[in-house]
Amino acid sequence: MPGCRDQGGAVTTPAPSRVTVVGASAAGLSVVEGLRREGYTGAITWIGEEAHLPYDRPPLSKQLLSGAWETGRLRLRGEEDIEALGVDLRLGSPAVALDTGERTVTMADGGSVGYEALVVATGTRARRLPGTDGVAGVHVLRTAEDALALRASLAGKPHLVVVGGGFVGAEAAAVARGLGCEVTLVTDTAQPMGDALGDELGSMLHAVHTEHGVHVETGARVAQVLTDGGQATGVRLADGRTLAADAVLVGIGAQPNVEWLAGSGVPVGNGVECDATLYAGSGVWAAGDVACWLHPRTGEPVRIEHRTNAAEQGLAVARNILAGPEHARPFDSVPYVWSDQYDLKIQIHGRTRGADEVRIVEGSLSDRRLIALYAKRGRICAAVGVNMMRALRAYRTQVAEAALFDVGSAA
Repeated sequence: MPGCRDQGGAVTTPAPSRVTVVGASAAGLSVVEGLRREGYTGAITWIGEEAHLPYDRPPLSKQLLSGAWETGRLRLRGEEDIEALGVDLRLGSPAVALDTGERTVTMADGGSVGYEALVVATGTRARRLPGTDGVAGVHVLRTAEDALALRASLAGKPHLVVVGGGFVGAEAAAVARGLGCEVTLVTDTAQPMGDALGDELGSMLHAVHTEHGVHVETGARVAQVLTDGGQATGVRLADGRTLAADAVLVGIGAQPNVEWLAGSGVPVGNGVECDATLYAGSGVWAAGDVACWLHPRTGEPVRIEHRTNAAEQGLAVARNILAGPEHARPFDSVPYVWSDQYDLKIQIHGRTRGADEVRIVEGSLSDRRLIALYAKRGRICAAVGVNMMRALRAYRTQVAEAALFDVGSAA
């Protein structure tokens, strides 16, 4: 039976004879590479819905959309690197069903794959507004094809209405303005990225977008995309106002890809529901955007849609598969995410949502160069930096330790 080996080369832990990984993006890649790095020599089958080799998604709303990069630069690994992993790679056909009793995965092309341990790394898909499927000029931004389609549209310098003021919407609005498009950003929060940054830093971001020519509608909800002859012509807001548009980008979040698990017995809700070690039972683990796990310190279910989280969880799952569910370790890391908008580099360590206090400890809003600490129930839960990359690193430890939020919180 294959296993992992210690430095002396002895097998230390029995390992499953076959591992199947469903999902060929960052989390899936991290699982596969983690298994091989830990010395796993058993069979690995790797299933991916898209026909592409694993690629990076954060640049979709930045470098790829702007035209600074082409798709080749998105690849996380080259063909030779993937071949060296020695896996049965099956791209271009998604998993459509799971039988945990027989331990088989059925694919859309009619094939089936067995497993002893299964990793669900199917990620998420973009949420869409009702009635917009197939409407010309309506875009989402989740895949490379999505980004290329929107980029082609922006080349004609349309009036773009962006629905949603989160990471994707705010970044795409900045890129579109840089390409010379007229842009209207509609968000139901009080400020762009208000859910992530809060009102104070969100107001700074609002001002930056306005200065660059973006018309920002805050506290507004889109009720309908208007069309004429199957082409988007604008949006109608919940208050009855209409906004004209030649193109519409819908950036209202994502939903976990778990429908294929229906009837399998794998617990699903807001993603695949796991314990603190990312184990869902019946030989099934989850990693990346689709994983909803019990945080080991708070006991609360958490699902995080960040690139770095996906990679870290993939490695954790690989180690836990080899250790076995009985000896698996809880997953506890500090989430990290970043956003590039105009000349702003925004970085976040930790989780800002739910914070009940925010304090700027270095720099200032007026300079647009700062570090802010976020706290929940008197404990630091996140640190946000704007154009202060090196200085921000010093606060990561306080976030990891959930340090007391007091006047001595400065690093």
